[in-house]
Amino acid sequence: MDFDFTDDQESLRDATRKWVDKGYDFERRRAITRAGGFSRDAYGELAGLGLTGLYIAEDEGGLGLGPVEGMVIMEELGRGIVLEPFAQTLIASGLLSGYAPPAVRAAWLPKIASGESLVVLAHQERSARFHIEKCEAKAVHVQGAWTLTATKSIVPAGDQADAFIVPALADGRMALFLVERAAAGVVTRGYVTQDGARAAEVMLDNAAAELITLDGLTALAHGVDIGIACACAEAVGVMDRSLAVTAGYMNTRKQFGVVISSFQALRHRLADMKMQLELARSMSYYASLKLNAPAEERRSALARAKYQLGVSMRFVGQQAVQLHGGIGVTDEYIVSHYFKKLTQLEISFGDTLHHLGEVSSRMQDTAGVFA
Repeated sequence: MDFDFTDDQESLRDATRKWVDKGYDFERRRAITRAGGFSRDAYGELAGLGLTGLYIAEDEGGLGLGPVEGMVIMEELGRGIVLEPFAQTLIASGLLSGYAPPAVRAAWLPKIASGESLVVLAHQERSARFHIEKCEAKAVHVQGAWTLTATKSIVPAGDQADAFIVPALADGRMALFLVERAAAGVVTRGYVTQDGARAAEVMLDNAAAELITLDGLTALAHGVDIGIACACAEAVGVMDRSLAVTAGYMNTRKQFGVVISSFQALRHRLADMKMQLELARSMSYYASLKLNAPAEERRSALARAKYQLGVSMRFVGQQAVQLHGGIGVTDEYIVSHYFKKLTQLEISFGDTLHHLGEVSSRMQDTAGVFA
């Protein structure tokens, strides 16, 4: 199996990395956090690179690329701990491209591709935990139009987005809808999350909605799996930088007159960080390569990947902080922000214990080894 990236994929990586290095340094990120955790200008710069059209077909204004290219970009955005919810753009693009009727596709996909519109997934409810099949939102169809009543939590950039993709029960069955933030009956309450990004509570009271699909659970599961693959790739980028910064610190910090990288016990801990990073990287590849697999195979693969990434994120983040000592937890030093981001990613789309349960529930007699 060939794990080398194509020239086009490497060019995509290079363009994204250059933007992160030159256009999204630590000071700009801190300024965006102080301003509320989201910058439409920064998101527009991603659109200017063509990235917001990644999953959208060329005849709808996009690049027509796939999961591996998405993984490449998310790794680089992770290296810069970019706050803008690019993963949500990939989720929305995938869901609308794969499940929406032609009229909805034509209305929204070109605007998403150009960066004119930001569409995010609003699926989390307080009582659901990480179980996507649990939904209390209600949809009503009256005189040929749909309206939604719901409360959704921790919606990425929810008070800044232009529209939401919302699961709701229609006659007892989950369906998927698109709701514009400007619609009557939509109220948002924004706040900054622990990693410095922006989220919101979104309240819908008989808000007008467009139907995406009546097979909402199938579509939502696919969207969440896209989110998991994005989180895995982003975490690889964060861990890669965490390891590099920690190694650099150990090569300059001195105790007893010598650099601490000369201490064997600390070198072993750094080696363990590297091992966890590479385990995570391989499982991130696995997750992205399985995104277009049949649903049951895809769901099982993504749960396995998220479990391993959760273990690796916790280990690498904690070791990076500990090897830095007291400075590792200060707001002025970047390692603390890597740690916060890894903590947030570990619980995104289901935490480690949740996905261990998912892996266990899907395990067959052969444990997947011989079948």
